[in-house]
Amino acid sequence: MDTKRSTRKSLSIVVPFFNEEENIRFLSNEIVESLEKIDCEWKIIFVNDGSSDNSLEVMQAVAAENNKIIVIDLRRNYGQTAAMMAGFDHAKGEIIIAMDGDGQNDPAEIQKLLDEMDKGFDVVSGWRRDRKDKTISKKIPSNIANAIISRVSGVHLHDYGCSLKAYKREVLEHVRLYGEMHRFIPIYTSWEGGKVSEVPVNHRARLHGQSKYGLNRIFKVILDLMFVTFMEHYLTKPIYVFGSAALALLATSGLCTLWAVYLKIFEDVSFSITPLPVLIGTFFTTGVTCLLMGILAELLTRTYYESQNKKIYKVRSITHQEDL
Repeated sequence: MDTKRSTRKSLSIVVPFFNEEENIRFLSNEIVESLEKIDCEWKIIFVNDGSSDNSLEVMQAVAAENNKIIVIDLRRNYGQTAAMMAGFDHAKGEIIIAMDGDGQNDPAEIQKLLDEMDKGFDVVSGWRRDRKDKTISKKIPSNIANAIISRVSGVHLHDYGCSLKAYKREVLEHVRLYGEMHRFIPIYTSWEGGKVSEVPVNHRARLHGQSKYGLNRIFKVILDLMFVTFMEHYLTKPIYVFGSAALALLATSGLCTLWAVYLKIFEDVSFSITPLPVLIGTFFTTGVTCLLMGILAELLTRTYYESQNKKIYKVRSITHQEDL
């Protein structure tokens, strides 16, 4: 028997759907067929993200035919990240695999993700190397976003946007996702000391329905990336951000003051005919505001950690704890 497979206890497959009634049954059959070849327990979690078509009815019909399929029906359309979070919260598997509900992710690649995870990785991300999407509206924005995310985060992946990913359960236990942040889980994992890998996966053209994403998604991703970066580097010391801005603004105000004095003494230029007094006041006021915001953010950070008894660190393991 394959010893790697025998150590794998259980899988949970999370698939969010939004108006994908034509893809559900076909995709469900493919997932089941792939999972039946894997030697472990498994469950499939379908999440209806407020679909306005017959997606829910199709999901429920499929679930009625297979007791290993669970359907979660959200009250309205919350977006892909929230739908995935709902699936993660209800998943019981030792390994959780997420994928899109449009049929473009190939369920046959689940085994490839698992094989890579068996090498000791905490997250394995799919890479749509031969992506079957439109170049202008999908590929180019995606390439730009991936380059920016890799550069800023220091976690270099070719395809952050690929939903086909495998996660160890413990990676997701304390993760809370908002916006478009499901794509940043590999970053969270790496920053927490976890191991992240990427494998090329088959990507298929959409057969039914329409894509729900456009060019505007790149801007949402960049804004989320800015927030994630702030959370990682400055969550416990927000004064570093606001304080740095405050010092820069106050210094600029001081330079403007010196310039105004110089012009008055040596050039006989009146304050009233230059914009310097306005600039001095603006920079000084904004600088003081940033400083006060930094102090307030520091107080809120302490309240956040102390009120919930949270720690600003996470322990991987303790050796000889009884001797401490």
